[in-house]
Amino acid sequence: MKGGMTAGADMSGALPPSALAGSSDCHISFALPLRTGDMMAFADYPTLHPLNWARDIEAHVPQKALRDWWNRVRFGPDAPLSDECIYVRPKDVHFGYDRTQGKRRLRRQESGLIVNGDWDLSRFPLDEHLKLVSSRMRYVEGLPWDRTPLFQGMMRDVSKGHTPDGCASPADVIARYETLDRVFDEVQRRGRLLTRAEMPEYFRREHGGILIHLGRDGTFLRASGGMHRFAIARILDLPEIPAQLGVVHPQALHLNLLAPLRRSIHQGAG
Repeated sequence: MKGGMTAGADMSGALPPSALAGSSDCHISFALPLRTGDMMAFADYPTLHPLNWARDIEAHVPQKALRDWWNRVRFGPDAPLSDECIYVRPKDVHFGYDRTQGKRRLRRQESGLIVNGDWDLSRFPLDEHLKLVSSRMRYVEGLPWDRTPLFQGMMRDVSKGHTPDGCASPADVIARYETLDRVFDEVQRRGRLLTRAEMPEYFRREHGGILIHLGRDGTFLRASGGMHRFAIARILDLPEIPAQLGVVHPQALHLNLLAPLRRSIHQGAG
């Protein structure tokens, strides 16, 4: 796929890192005059910045900090961290979490939560996901977006006054998928997805990344958020992707299945 210059692209036509994140989160810039030392501290820990306090509440950061402490009390220093970054191979992710079967919404605010029971058996084959099917039609079969069921469904929703993925008009839908084509090109050129920590709008650990739950036997269950990024990584057969840790089954901890996911294949390279 070939893409032209976009707003925010550099002179080479490459997208800025924020475009590769694919997140619709609202980002708050640092507007207050601060000392250099303060700026460095807030750059390292943006959740501490006063301008981000509202976002802290929205992202459930206080509850997550308490969860991290309690996890360590119960499971020791290697317990799951909320919003932590894990690394998985896209081709090893075969299922999505089915919240209608599980009867429980497990989303970003539950990141790092250790949950017993059979929730991890509530799953559906990920190959049936509309965004993955449509992305394959586009990038493998070479069809234009307007011939994919995803694009057509979004156009129908917009015509009814809905705002799917934040798109309020047909022009918004077209622009969204033109941008996605350029993201595909950029990820293909780079050969990997960036972590959230590599983004200029970095907020907290891998918050906002591709959300993946960890089942009792190490089964990955993809959840809400980041499906287009995941589809691109799957189609390009990337060796790994950074992901935001979701909910963890306690049996996975007893089998030490989380520890290997904390190290990237790129760490220590070069």
